[in-house]
Amino acid sequence: MHAKPPTDPDDLADYKAVDDPYEPFNRKMFNLNMWVYHKALRPVGRFWKNNIPQPIRTSIATLNETWREPAVFFSDVGAGKSRRAGDAFMRFLLNMTTAGFYDVAQHLGYKQHETDPGMVLALWGVKSGPYIFLPGLGPSNFRDATGYAISQGLTPINYVPSGYALISFNWGYNILGTFNNFADSTDQLDQLEHQSLDPYAFMRSAWQQQRQSQIDALKADHRATTPDWY
Repeated sequence: MHAKPPTDPDDLADYKAVDDPYEPFNRKMFNLNMWVYHKALRPVGRFWKNNIPQPIRTSIATLNETWREPAVFFSDVGAGKSRRAGDAFMRFLLNMTTAGFYDVAQHLGYKQHETDPGMVLALWGVKSGPYIFLPGLGPSNFRDATGYAISQGLTPINYVPSGYALISFNWGYNILGTFNNFADSTDQLDQLEHQSLDPYAFMRSAWQQQRQSQIDALKADHRATTPDWY
């Protein structure tokens, strides 16, 4: 279902800038997401944040970041950013010495950074396509939805074999990671609802600006120096 484009020139320019032709459907998905958030996810997230010690939450967050590093590495390679790829490689190698629960690499100078296939597709000139709101995943667009699917394919934990309790670990890793993410997001989501006249539009605008900022930062990273480990 497409929203009808406005006829006023200024309004039409704003309409094209946000690129949200599926806005009626997206708003329904946003409202559904927020309903689930209030009924289930927020209480769990607040309980998690208030009762799980910070060191444990930090370890779970580090575990999630560590298992994403291969996707970051291959994304950096695809973007032609060798220094970033080297840092991502070392982060995975070093952090796996603690099974991913402790950010050893951070203390050795290899800071965490975000690169994903959606950003690489943007560098390759692939158009973003219309804005879409995906239940459970949040703001996205056609290009980043494709990038998310590619990223899942580059995440090694998704290929664990059966047996040796690895499947149980995979489930636990994903569930705990989800709880941790929601716990860290509850304050921002509450603030969004209380301080914004239109939370949907505010989230859409904030996400689009942040996403463009990440892509611009990737484009501007022209570091030619070799990593410390080379």
